[in-house]
Amino acid sequence: MRKSFLAILLLTALSCEKKQDKNPVVSTDNLKRSNERADTKPEAFSKEVALKKTNDELLQALKVGYYDVFANYIHPEKGVRFSMYAFVNRNEDKHFSKTDFEKYLPTKTIFTWGSRDGSGAIYKATLEQYLKNWVFKKDFTKSDYAFDTFLGTGNSLNNLKEIYPNTNFTENYIPGSEKNGGMDWNALRFVFEEFEGKYYVIAVINDEWTI
Repeated sequence: MRKSFLAILLLTALSCEKKQDKNPVVSTDNLKRSNERADTKPEAFSKEVALKKTNDELLQALKVGYYDVFANYIHPEKGVRFSMYAFVNRNEDKHFSKTDFEKYLPTKTIFTWGSRDGSGAIYKATLEQYLKNWVFKKDFTKSDYAFDTFLGTGNSLNNLKEIYPNTNFTENYIPGSEKNGGMDWNALRFVFEEFEGKYYVIAVINDEWTI
């Protein structure tokens, strides 16, 4: 009888283990309720660990549309710049302070974000539409991760290190499909700077194969 009971317990434990997600996501309920960023103080973690944690929290906030949570990671003094492609254009890329980001997020204000590669068509969208349809155009929570390293490389000029010297960045990379010869890859990069003991995002850069 005792052996049968132990066997049942073992089978139950194995069953629960199989149901567990190998890559558990950040609790979206907590993100919604707290509306606060998680603690990523340098003294609490190594820089690389802290930025991986922050990177993942940013991805989760973008995935579920909690842009108010994302706003809490915007640099308090430098704000955040959005670049459609690897080449950062200081004159054309949209830049928001945290205050302006929160101001325009719920509005229907249309911004010009840049020109689409290939067609040259001007990409216009609200801030929320840009975040949903361009920044998080693919599920980057299921991507490959790199710290201060470029996984996605194409034929477009990548000037991240020139524009943001002495900073750290993370890359979330989704490889291209075999069907398209791997050319339909996508990458999402976050550039960080430390401010008063915490890491904040100063740039959000998308990248993909360009013509």
